[in-house]
Amino acid sequence: DRALEHAVRKATVSPEEKAAAVARLDTGIGLRRADGAQIVIEAAPERLDLKRQLFREIETIAPTTALLGSNTSSLPITSIAEALTDPTRLVGIHFFNPVLQMPLVEIIPGFTTRPEVTERAADFARRLGKTVVGSKDSPGFVTTRALAVLVNEAAWMLYEGVATKEDIDAAYKLGFHHPMGPFELVDLVGIDTAVAILDVLWDGFRDSKYRTCPLLRSMVSARQLGRKTGQGFYAYPEARS
Repeated sequence: DRALEHAVRKATVSPEEKAAAVARLDTGIGLRRADGAQIVIEAAPERLDLKRQLFREIETIAPTTALLGSNTSSLPITSIAEALTDPTRLVGIHFFNPVLQMPLVEIIPGFTTRPEVTERAADFARRLGKTVVGSKDSPGFVTTRALAVLVNEAAWMLYEGVATKEDIDAAYKLGFHHPMGPFELVDLVGIDTAVAILDVLWDGFRDSKYRTCPLLRSMVSARQLGRKTGQGFYAYPEARS
């Protein structure tokens, strides 16, 4: 609702369109609503054990014809699919935050994902008006692998005193035409999520560029996770109210 309200204020969505979208939502606690679903998309935190457990349960509830998708931004789809009796029905469907504004969806088939499942996921994303890009099932895929380095390097520059967070954000936005600076972006995504992603990339590649900046780990320990806690690299007093 908050994202839709923001879109109304920006005049990209009318109040009538917002009301119609909210009316189409059918919320519930637990997984029982999956019993009649055609598409089930998991968007749990970036923890392999949690995602596997969810899909074990979903597989017993959702129809056998239902498309199973994971919105993971970094974990290999093949690893998540190990939890399924039929791993061929799982595919990565990676949306970008904020979903309402971002036009891109990354589609990632696992090692055993059936081609028709991959195409069905891509068709679903296109019907939502999204542009689809494909990726092999490699940790971080295309976008997260690139973005993690961008955010981590910005954190290292701040940690080393190269520049202030404001100047680093301004340099990225004005120098590279990025809509948000790296610190604004990681505050939106969640600093804990960024650290979890970097850990996945480090485990997958053992490349020093994925070694998490200590500043990011300290902020996670201090529960300064960004917008969702009211404090990250910047303060968000409205989130605390």
